[in-house]
Formats: sequence, C-alpha cells, structure tokens
Amino acid sequence: MPDTLDQIRRKICDWPSARALVERWKAAGQRVVFTNGCFDILHYGHVHYLAQARDLGDRLVVGLNSAASVRRLKGAGRPIHDEATRTHLLAALQFVDAVVVFEQDTPLELIRLLQPDVLVKGGDYQPDEIVGADVVRAGGGEVRVLPFVPGYSTTAIERRIREGG
Repeated sequence: MPDTLDQIRRKICDWPSARALVERWKAAGQRVVFTNGCFDILHYGHVHYLAQARDLGDRLVVGLNSAASVRRLKGAGRPIHDEATRTHLLAALQFVDAVVVFEQDTPLELIRLLQPDVLVKGGDYQPDEIVGADVVRAGGGEVRVLPFVPGYSTTAIERRIREGG
C-alpha cells in the first residue's frame, strides 16, 4: 500500500534534486512549467492559478520563498505558516510535481538552474517584468501571465480574520 505522506515528501526537493528531475522530464520530452511565490495561506486563488499553470505543460515546479525571504518581502509577522507547512501543502496538490525552496528575494538563480520551458506568474505583470523572463526566452521557452482570481488574496484573508469575519 502506498504511503501518501511519503509521496508528498518526495515532491519537496533541494536544488540538485530538482535539477535532476527537470533534466529527466525534459529528456522524456515533457514540457516543464515553473512558477514561484510565498503561498503563505494557501487559498482557492492559489489552487486555481497553480492548476492553470500546470495546464501549460506536463510538469509543474513551484519555487517557494523561504521563511526568511518572505519576512524580507512581506514584513514582520510573515509568513503566517512556516516553511514546512507551506511546502507540504503545495506538494499535496496532485498537479504540483516538485516544490523547491529558495532563500533569495527572487527566483532568478533557481530559474537559471532549472531552465524551465514555461515561466508563469499571476496577476498584472507584463511578461518582460517577470524575473527570469530573459533567461527562459534565451533558452527557447515562453513566459505567460495568468490572471488572479478576483477576491482571493492572503492579505484579504488576513484582514477578514483580524476584523472578525
């Protein structure tokens, strides 16, 4: 009988393991999609976005900001969920194939290492503004922007909790 928690843990990769996976997938002719974020309080908007990202290829790799990186970007009191919680929640999603934590403020070095076929961000970015877009395009890949689901954000959820509902 399969161990579901072990299957989830196997999706959480260090950088060398993630690179080896991506190389294996690409050698098998699979299209690798990469996205990144803090994913602090996983919500419907995140799940919708990640499912759409996966639909752009065969494999989805999620770069996850470390706890220290989230604090630098979002301020004191963040992240709400620790790194282990965030990695496990993402890895539990059936359409996420790998989760890789990065310590830097941006995923540029991770993108350089992995060389994904598709780089995806959500929101109102212009493709040329996305960190790593030049790297992915130089390797023959594409850059896509997916719209956020209106009304869903970690900030809005935090505000509702603080206001009591």
